[in-house]
Amino acid sequence: MARVNVPWLDDEAGMRLRRRAAVNQRSLEDEARHILEEAEGNDRELRTAAFQVASAGLRRKTAGRPQTPAEVLIRADRDFGHRF
Repeated sequence: MARVNVPWLDDEAGMRLRRRAAVNQRSLEDEARHILEEAEGNDRELRTAAFQVASAGLRRKTAGRPQTPAEVLIRADRDFGHRF
């Protein structure tokens, strides 16, 4: 499990974090953990959104071109002797 130490956190930020923890009925540690987990979740959402934008661009660029279904490619690879 990771441990995080936040030295030099200014008093004002510390008080805001303590108030937020009290409002949410969490300990200071639990509130910090919640904030970090929420931030990680947002990062995942941003990566997913970026992937969707890139995928849509690729679909636009290849629109109208003949496509080989993935299952055909996988079967051909397996028939050739490759295994995952």
